[in-house]
Amino acid sequence: VQLVESGGGLVQPGGSLRLSCAASGFIFTEHDMTWVRQAPRGGLEWIATINTSGFTITYADSVKGRFAISRDDAKNTVYLQMNSLKPEDAAVYHCIRDHDYSDSARDPGTEVTVSS
Repeated sequence: VQLVESGGGLVQPGGSLRLSCAASGFIFTEHDMTWVRQAPRGGLEWIATINTSGFTITYADSVKGRFAISRDDAKNTVYLQMNSLKPEDAAVYHCIRDHDYSDSARDPGTEVTVSS
């Protein structure tokens, strides 16, 4: 199983970023996909999940209305569009299968820094 995140970087408060997660080594269409994040000195925080059909999406209250998760099954990729970023959104972002938090240990994730 490989989950390779990209798209992080430094952005000013109020800015936007689009994260991508390229998946391989498993049948992508058989899994819900989830984004989680880990802030410095913090634990893993669930952000959003999209189900296999793409029609059921749930968000954490902390990002609802600002972030959007989507998936492209043809590309085995899940995305996270992040708008109106806040300093508290700064973290390392990981994608995981379903709610398997152990997937976050497979790769370094992509780091988002929100600072002026």
